[in-house]
Amino acid sequence: MVALPFDVSLGPPRFGAYEMSPVRNVSRRTRSQVTISDVARQAGVSPMTVSRVINAEPNVREITRQAVLAAVQALNYAPNLAARSLATAEDVRIGVIYGNPSAAYLSEFLVGVLDESNGRHAQLLLVKTKAADGEAELAAVGQLIKSGVRGVLLPPPVSESRVVRDALTAAGIATVGVATGLFHADMSCVRIDDRQAAFDMTRHLLELGHRHIGFIKGHPNQTASAERLAGFKAALAKTKGARSGIVQGFFTFASGLDAGEQLLGRPEPPTAIFASNDDMAAAVVSVAHRRGLDVPRDLTVVGFDDTAVATTLWPPLTTVRQPVSAMAAAGVELLLREVRARRASTTPLPVDQVIAHTLVQRESAGPPRVRAS
Repeated sequence: MVALPFDVSLGPPRFGAYEMSPVRNVSRRTRSQVTISDVARQAGVSPMTVSRVINAEPNVREITRQAVLAAVQALNYAPNLAARSLATAEDVRIGVIYGNPSAAYLSEFLVGVLDESNGRHAQLLLVKTKAADGEAELAAVGQLIKSGVRGVLLPPPVSESRVVRDALTAAGIATVGVATGLFHADMSCVRIDDRQAAFDMTRHLLELGHRHIGFIKGHPNQTASAERLAGFKAALAKTKGARSGIVQGFFTFASGLDAGEQLLGRPEPPTAIFASNDDMAAAVVSVAHRRGLDVPRDLTVVGFDDTAVATTLWPPLTTVRQPVSAMAAAGVELLLREVRARRASTTPLPVDQVIAHTLVQRESAGPPRVRAS
């Protein structure tokens, strides 16, 4: 298990949570003498309420907000940035537990997490674990709890782990899952509609004229895998004469090689193959080239996610764009919102945030080749 700490404290400054100082002397008091308590006393509210109003946080009554803003204006206060930086660095600490086998997916995910954390002055801790290994997962959770994190972001497949979610809930840690396939009622989630996305891609292949389509399933430890398979089957069921060949994959390039060989080695291979992620689709393209097949003239290959690999191989992949970086950023935003709510002694209801997917058409897909009889 490896822990990689990142102190993310750059980006545009926000008003602090604890201490304020005036721009000029007010009523004989100097800048160094004034604190956020003076603003709270002027408005007749608590210091925490002042902080929430200045940071534009929700769930503040309008009459209270106006009273705080009036007090800030009357006292002519400006933020003490040094105090804000110290408070933020100490108090906003979030973690990520990851164990995704796809380097391309993880890279996209971390870009979103780091960018959003950077902009929000959060201290970020990354911990790697072995998925589906309860002991390793509990060790990762324990490491983050000891580090003092207030919230944890879970990408797949760790977002599926009941062991991890239960341990974080028991510790009172805010938790958000990303790309969970389905909504988990015990935590907030940011996801796409995997079933509909797979349905849309399969329908696209059918509209191109394909009637024999291979499908490579994702890892069985992820709900998204089952949802994508369900969407594929649902689209095929609506088309007379359509048939499929379904093989197991595990979201890795190596498993895509094995699956591609299985499908293309059959007496009647499919004219199109839909892989449940881009890594496996790229592997199928490699198998096709090794067998002397032209993509897409002899075989259409499509993927899922639209990670960097989709545009770094030839031909570029037609794929489902799951905006991984944007989803990760949305997860950080949602997580920090829940952390703030818990500070205010409220328990927010879990949120199911569904992000739109996009069908991205590139050169790896085309109509089936008409074979001479």
